Amino acid sequence: MNKTVEKQALIDKIVEAIQDVKGEDIMIFDLANIENSVAETFIICSGNSNTQVSALAGSVEKKVRNDLKDRPWHVEGTENSMWVLVDYVTVVVHIFQKETREYYDIEELWGDAKITKIENEF
Repeated sequence: MNKTVEKQALIDKIVEAIQDVKGEDIMIFDLANIENSVAETFIICSGNSNTQVSALAGSVEKKVRNDLKDRPWHVEGTENSMWVLVDYVTVVVHIFQKETREYYDIEELWGDAKITKIENEF
């Protein structure tokens, strides 16, 4: 598999894992053409509680590990689950509680990125 196909499979699997646990407001930011970006793709979603944020992160890690045999390079924020970052190097997943996401307004950091909003399927 080439790198583009592998990255798209990872993105698709992450979105599927988020939807499995009813993550909300899923947005995919394509940062590949943005100079000095932290990753090629950034996925953001919201949960309604620290329990759901933790479950979303666990779902992403488990589904990617089981289906794609890949593990994150780094995971951060699991202590209080106000937000959790799951870093797969080229793809970074940031899972927020709604209030925390609104406070940090992280979407505004990449105004030049191509953004795909995923509609909830539930």
